[in-house]
Amino acid sequence: MLIGGLQKTTLIDYPGKLAATIFFFGCNFRCPWCYSKELVLPEEIKKHPKISEKYVLDFLRTKVGMLEGVVICGGEPTLQKGLPDFCRKIKNLGYLIKLDTNGSSPQMLKKLIKEKLIDYIALDIKAPFAPNSKFKIQISKYSKAVGVKTDSKKIKKSIKIIRDSGLDFEFRTTIVPEIHSIKDIEIMAKEISNVFKKEVSGVKYFLQNFRPEKTINSELQKKRPYSDDILEEMKKSAQKFIRHCEIR
Repeated sequence: MLIGGLQKTTLIDYPGKLAATIFFFGCNFRCPWCYSKELVLPEEIKKHPKISEKYVLDFLRTKVGMLEGVVICGGEPTLQKGLPDFCRKIKNLGYLIKLDTNGSSPQMLKKLIKEKLIDYIALDIKAPFAPNSKFKIQISKYSKAVGVKTDSKKIKKSIKIIRDSGLDFEFRTTIVPEIHSIKDIEIMAKEISNVFKKEVSGVKYFLQNFRPEKTINSELQKKRPYSDDILEEMKKSAQKFIRHCEIR
């Protein structure tokens, strides 16, 4: 397992749980606002110290009965072929597991759910869905957001897998000036609600302001995040379709 970081205690990464967070190397996206380039860019990964799987598991053993959960994030953790076995070892210690993912690996997501290896899923939605078609992502908009061409069908499949999983979950979007508008957020919320239909009352959607620090695209470090007032407008726009939309 390519582990790049371990946060030994967090009160915010796993809702309602005292947890540890494990960061994996590698990502198939290049979101320009990403502030974890040491986990994403190959040239940065080479310079970053690696943490052994044994070290992480030994630490978790010492915290059994104190910590409740483990957050698995990246980079993009679903790219790790050994993720199911790693999750199984964590589950065998009695922990709940939250997975943070970009939704690009639906088969891995389905496997983790089927084998009961995760308990909570957070999916990052990067850009709007096309307003005039049933769940067809605007490729140009989405590609601009993630920095590479991406297969919209895989993300669509992951969202449907989450819908049908029976697990706790949330969707979230990092809001970036020049990439996201108020209208974009409204479209995204509407398309999510269309997938869930009558079940939309259980959907949680969080908006996160981007941080202009250590970004993959250094030009974004010069940009000011949206004001609180604009974020509130975005939230209200999204709440037309998803009642539980909050700013995080």
